Amino acid sequence: MEEKACRNCRIIISKGNSCPICGSTDLTTKWSGYVLVTNVEKSDIARKLEIKLNGTFALNVK
Repeated sequence: MEEKACRNCRIIISKGNSCPICGSTDLTTKWSGYVLVTNVEKSDIARKLEIKLNGTFALNVK
């Protein structure tokens, strides 16, 4: 199964048809790059991308 990214919060998911974080069904397979956030409180990248939870997120979602 191809991984999908949520267009709202950019989390990458491998199964299901809705986002486990925001509940959106607006998912796409057209994304590129990813960042793995393991400590959202200390991550400068998470702060710049406005990521609030640990996880794997797409950098660019189309």
